[in-house]
Amino acid sequence: MKKLTIFAVAFAAIVFAACGGKKTENNVEDADSLKTFEQQQIEASIKMHIDSIAAEVGKLKQPGFVQESNGGLTLTKEEKQVKPNYLLSASAADDAATLAEKYRMLSALSVDKKVAELYEMPVEDYDKAIAKLIADINDPSFKTVENSGTIFETTQTLYEEMEKNGRINYFWQLASAALVEELYIANQNADKFLSVVDDEAASNITFRVILVLDAINRLAEYDPEIKPIADAVAPLEVLNATSTDELKKQLNDAKDAIDTARAALVK
Repeated sequence: MKKLTIFAVAFAAIVFAACGGKKTENNVEDADSLKTFEQQQIEASIKMHIDSIAAEVGKLKQPGFVQESNGGLTLTKEEKQVKPNYLLSASAADDAATLAEKYRMLSALSVDKKVAELYEMPVEDYDKAIAKLIADINDPSFKTVENSGTIFETTQTLYEEMEKNGRINYFWQLASAALVEELYIANQNADKFLSVVDDEAASNITFRVILVLDAINRLAEYDPEIKPIADAVAPLEVLNATSTDELKKQLNDAKDAIDTARAALVK
């Protein structure tokens, strides 16, 4: 189920950015050392849980409307007949004013362009909007990304480049926007995605998600700049299912919260 593996990538990216956040100065050397040690322990636990989530998602079968081809993933002919009406318009990029908003908009539009391509919808306007955002942001780190339309995947290489170029504080903007946008899109198609999730998978995946959220919240106690990440993924806190039916209900109940998170990140 490769479309869902994007969630694991985005979540991992958020974690890497969080662990790379600025440290608060502290005149008490022992206290500062203790904080650093605790952060390292939290980082280690998050990486472990992220790996576990990716492993669990990797066990899932492809949903019926997704197919493999030589060019990668494609959708069935029947699926492509009904075009999604929930994607952001490329013109939304015009509303991004601050640098942080431009990073988030770039990430979200890149996600939506990928979905539009799968449905064989026109993407020229997305290309233009993404190119303009990249030019406005002017981040040399993006040179490491071979395809500008995949910036939302926020790889470890991009993280390292943004850290080297002094842009690491914007990395979580990319990652959190991608995560929430992907969750929003998945929730529009919950029945289709959940068709390949059994009770054990629902329990295992959401349990690990809760562990990651808890760790992110603890990291936010050390660095206030991490709090926006915790706020952005807060809707996921309700996803603690023990069965597929329970997960389906939780996703439905969280719809408004997910919509709100999306609106907060992509204005």
